[in-house]
Amino acid sequence: MGGKAEAKAAYFEKLKNLLDEYKTVFIVGIDNVSSQQMHEIRLSLRGEGIVLMGKNTMVRRAIKGFVSENPEYEKILPHVKGNVGLIFTNADLRETRTKILANRVAAPARAGAVAPGDVWIPSGNTGMEPGKTSFFQALGVPTKIARGTIEITSDLKLVEAGAKVGASEATLLNMMGISPFTYGMTISQVYDQGQTFNDDILDVTEDQLLDAVSNAIKTIACISLATNIPTIPAVMHSVVNAYKKVLGVAIATEYGWPEIEELKDRIANPDAYAAAGPAPTQAPAETAAPAAAEEPEEESGDEGFGGLFD
Repeated sequence: MGGKAEAKAAYFEKLKNLLDEYKTVFIVGIDNVSSQQMHEIRLSLRGEGIVLMGKNTMVRRAIKGFVSENPEYEKILPHVKGNVGLIFTNADLRETRTKILANRVAAPARAGAVAPGDVWIPSGNTGMEPGKTSFFQALGVPTKIARGTIEITSDLKLVEAGAKVGASEATLLNMMGISPFTYGMTISQVYDQGQTFNDDILDVTEDQLLDAVSNAIKTIACISLATNIPTIPAVMHSVVNAYKKVLGVAIATEYGWPEIEELKDRIANPDAYAAAGPAPTQAPAETAAPAAAEEPEEESGDEGFGGLFD
């Protein structure tokens, strides 16, 4: 009896130290995860994370004892249910998630197992003898006999995602040598510095966050300007708009100040400033046409015909 109490106290102490040392806890599902997979996952996380397993009742009891000192730990309790484990880390969350989910193994279909995804039977020749046609027909698989073997004529969804695999479906998949399922750790929840969230949030990039914040600031500024309710995002626009109005009043009246005198003078005497502006670019001089070739002087008529018949 004393040995169990000591082991429990040591486990509680270890869990408390891990919660104090690491800021992030991955609550992972370990259904159908083999001991070899667990070993490989531990090796992949060496130096970056610690895998801790234990009975849910013991984990919940330990965490409840820590809540008085750290109330944020209570957010972990609702997710400690089913066949789960805890992975503690201070490393990059995306990289850690990748390592947790990377180790998966293919597995044959088993009767009663829940399909993690849709299971399809591909079209093509099965190589099976025609005597098994009735088995395919019982499951609604479209077939025909080709060259003395059974051929599936079109793809067929045999099992829907989330549905239990029946005995007939499991037998058919095993007969065809199809292992449609992969098993490995899954992430049910992430606890990080007092907050819990789904691991899908880790797919959000920094660029997406910046775009979302930028769009939110623009929206707030537009609403603020439209309703005349001052807000920090609209301050810059309000100041610029107000200065434009002041400039308009100054130009329309005699009121002015040193910084605006040049602008008012430009408006009053545009020609003077136009002359001081850069000279317009002159078009390149057209290439002078080459001098026309001098035409030969006409010879006299007599010179051309004289001396031939004289």
